[in-house]
Order: sequence, then C-alpha cells, then structure tokens
Amino acid sequence: MTLPTSDAERVGGHESEQNEVDVSAFSFQRKTARKGTHEFMRSYDGTGGMAPTEAKEKMSQQLAMYEETHPKPKVKKVTAYTKRKNPPNTGFRRFYERGDLPIAIKHEGSRRRLAWKVDVGKLDFHHYLPLFFDGLRETEEPFCTLAYDGVMQMLDHGEKVLPVVPQLIIPIKTALNTRDPIVMCVVLRVINKLVTADVGQEKGALIGQALVPYYRQILPILNIFITHTKSTGDQIDYSQQKQRCLGTLINETLELLEKHGGEDAFINIKYLIPTYQSILHN
Repeated sequence: MTLPTSDAERVGGHESEQNEVDVSAFSFQRKTARKGTHEFMRSYDGTGGMAPTEAKEKMSQQLAMYEETHPKPKVKKVTAYTKRKNPPNTGFRRFYERGDLPIAIKHEGSRRRLAWKVDVGKLDFHHYLPLFFDGLRETEEPFCTLAYDGVMQMLDHGEKVLPVVPQLIIPIKTALNTRDPIVMCVVLRVINKLVTADVGQEKGALIGQALVPYYRQILPILNIFITHTKSTGDQIDYSQQKQRCLGTLINETLELLEKHGGEDAFINIKYLIPTYQSILHN
C-alpha cells in the first residue's frame, strides 16, 4: 500500500525561495545591521605600507579564508522546464489499492496487460473515466500502465465519452502541470485519441469541438514546451518513432485540435500559442 500523502500537497507546486527578501531591490529602503566585534579590522590585518604585489597577495589570502568560513548557499535553479511535484495521491491509486476498480493485471510474458472484470461498454463513464484520467500522471508501476491502457480502451467507445468531457479537463491540466516530459507525452497521446474518439460516427466529431472552451486550461503548458525538441544533427532520433519527442507530439496534438475543433479552433489556438501555424488555412 502507498504511504498516506497529505491532500494539501499540491500537484505542480515547487518549493519557493527561503532566503530573506532584499527590500532595496524594489524600494528606496536600505537594510542596515550593527557590526559585531568580529567584523572590525584587527591589528596587522590591513595592507597599509605594503608594496602593491604584497598587498594583493595578502588580500587574496584573506578572501580565500573568508570564502572557506562563509560558503555560499546552494540555490536550486527553477526554470519553466523544471519538473514540478507529483505526489502519489491520485484518485486512481486510492481506488485501485482498496479494490474498487473492476480491473486486474494480466501477465503476458514480460509485459503487464489490463484485464476487465466487466464489459467496458457497460461501465459508468461519468464515474470511471475521470478516475482513469487522474491516473495518467502516475509514474510507478502498475498504476501508470493500468491507467493508460484503461483510458485507451474506454476511449474506443466514443459515443459515451462526449458527455464526460468537462470532467476530464482538471485531470488533464493537473497531469500537464507536473511538467514531467514522460507524463506529458502520455497525456498528449491520450488527447490525440480523445479528439478522434468519435470521428466517423453519425453525429460527427463533436469531442474536438467540445474541447475548444477549455483551451485556456490545456494549451498554456504546451506553449512552453512546443520547441522542446532534441537537436541531434545528422543522427537518428528514435524517440520520434516511440512517440516520446515532446515537441513533435505537441504539434501533432495542435493539428488534430484544429482539424476536429471546428471553425473557432484555430483562432483560440493562435491566441494561446502565437507560434502555431495553421494546416487548414493558407
């Protein structure tokens, strides 16, 4: 069983800088402090009367001693591409560990497969599909494999997915906010399958149009990583074949969103991702 994790630990959060704020950086105030006895110059510490070369050597020695006794604190550099927190408190993990999901692990050789205990078409998609989407940010086995396989198999029943689309936005946004390339690639492959889940049916591709109002929750993170591709020169990038190249996946996802999102899709994508170029409009 997974150790209990506090629900207050937010997904996508990161530790803020703990150093004291320098008020002089944004105001006219200056912070002053009274010097202690160890900070005043003692006898024979100065360089008065010394030759320039001798004074320079002594000052360098004093500087080395000061840096040895006062090491600089290591500051963790946080950038837009840095992974964020991904605590193991997903609803999928909690339901699976207490046996509330109608699934089991089927071992086929060296790989794990998902085995359903009931017919997938008879499931309550309003209850189970958001749970499986919440498990997409899992990085531990068997949770990540079961969640991904479960979502892909449930999306094969496209006629039951459309009413559940509003409930899927928060799990998708939460998974993307981890900024973990592995998790993001999994989510993008799922979005590609979600957009085309009802293509070819009588009512047409309505899921892609239903996602347009939620672009503001999904696309800002994609705008950060849209240029996140490897520069391999003349080498072969095998991650493209395995669908692990983040920049390529993002472009494929945006093209599908534009293709199946209706007439308002492109203007909304362009508003959030200015560098995107349409594949339908010249």
